Amino acid sequence: MPTFQDFNFKLLVVEKLMYDDGTLSPRFTLSEHLKGLGITHAPYEYAYSIGKEFQVLDEARAYFEALEISAEQLATVDSVLFDGGLRVFMECAPVWDGEDDLFDVRSLDDLDLVPNLRRFQCAEDLFYERPEMLEALTARGIRID
Repeated sequence: MPTFQDFNFKLLVVEKLMYDDGTLSPRFTLSEHLKGLGITHAPYEYAYSIGKEFQVLDEARAYFEALEISAEQLATVDSVLFDGGLRVFMECAPVWDGEDDLFDVRSLDDLDLVPNLRRFQCAEDLFYERPEMLEALTARGIRID
C-alpha cells in the first residue's frame, strides 16, 4: 500500500474518499472509535479531559496513520479541498477552532500518490506564505482555486 509522508495531506485525501465520495470505508467517527476503546466521553469532553483541546487526538492519529488506501482508490482523487471545516479535521481534533496551522500541509512529496489530482481548492490560502508550493502544483498542471 502507498505510504504518505505528510499526515495532513493524507487527511485531505481521506476527506475526499471517505466523507465526500464514500469510497473509502468504513466511515470513521471519533465517537464510535472511542467507544470501541472503552472511552465513553463525548469526543470534545474527552479532548478536554486529557488536555488536548487543540491537538489531534492520539487515537485518531493512530487510526488515520494506519489507514490503508489502495493505489486504485488514490487514482480516483482528482481534487482536494483545504478548509478549516473539513469533517476529517473535526474527527481528529473535535475542539479545534481552525485558528492555527494544525492541519496545514507541510510537504507536497505525496503528490505522486494521487496521479490524477487536477484541482487543489483553497491552496492559495494554505500556501500563501510558501509560493514555491503553489508553483509546484502549477508545474504539475494542478488548478489552484
